[in-house]
Amino acid sequence: MPWQSVTLPATAEEADRLSDALMVLGAISVSIEDAAAGTVIETPIFGEPGMPPDALWRDNYVVALFEQHANVAQIIQTAAAEVAYTVPNYQIGHVAEQDWVRLTQAEFDPIRISDRLWIIPSWHQAPDDKAINLRLDPGLAFGTGSHPTTRLCLQWLDQNIVGGESVLDYGCGSGILAIAALKFGAVKAWGIDIDPQAITTAKGNAANNQVPDDFYLPDADVAARANIVVANILTNPLLALAPLLAERCLPRGKLVLSGILVEQAEKVISAYADWFDITEWRSEDGWVCLIGDKRT
Repeated sequence: MPWQSVTLPATAEEADRLSDALMVLGAISVSIEDAAAGTVIETPIFGEPGMPPDALWRDNYVVALFEQHANVAQIIQTAAAEVAYTVPNYQIGHVAEQDWVRLTQAEFDPIRISDRLWIIPSWHQAPDDKAINLRLDPGLAFGTGSHPTTRLCLQWLDQNIVGGESVLDYGCGSGILAIAALKFGAVKAWGIDIDPQAITTAKGNAANNQVPDDFYLPDADVAARANIVVANILTNPLLALAPLLAERCLPRGKLVLSGILVEQAEKVISAYADWFDITEWRSEDGWVCLIGDKRT
């Protein structure tokens, strides 16, 4: 059965109320997206460690899906009247019926990270049986190896872990970086994330790769320090987390920061300058990976 879809711009104050009204009036699903996503003014939603996010973006898109025969125009007018929303010009799109499981799987092929590391979805055979094949299914948590920010971190770990290190992955998402670190020879690797779904996903991925599932919410954090601290998040949370990440890195340890647009690099370098000597390691598609050497 095909569906109808509509995308409506909304302020932070309007988005929640409009979404709720559309759901009550029969929408199959409603999502709120950042209107600036993919631009240099993209703003992540994040809280301090252990705290849930408490605000939407300033400018949003409310994306709603309806059944084939729903009177979408009437539903929008009714919802708008209920929440004092001024209806803009909009278009109703159509979404064809598809096998969403097969479609999603078709979008994820094995990803070659380096000469010895591949990321392999569970429904694929490994192209190279002699390589380190990290089994990882796309889930609700960020981190499949397909994004440049994740690839940059994986490539740095591949080139710099020699065996015996301890590694903290702060903002671990799917757990891919901590799991890879263990595969490369780290003696211990663990991850922290504020999202419970990320912790569940990371633990499942660790089990599938037969490594320890040491992933925690901030409130359950073991508070240990590591030789290598890696954080693949976004610039704004990295700025806020600078003192915490510095504390978690052992003297003479390494800091790996990713999720940073090239034009934001200097701001991040400045935020960490009290503790680290930081340089740009590598960039890809407008994203940069920074490496820091902790002084004491």
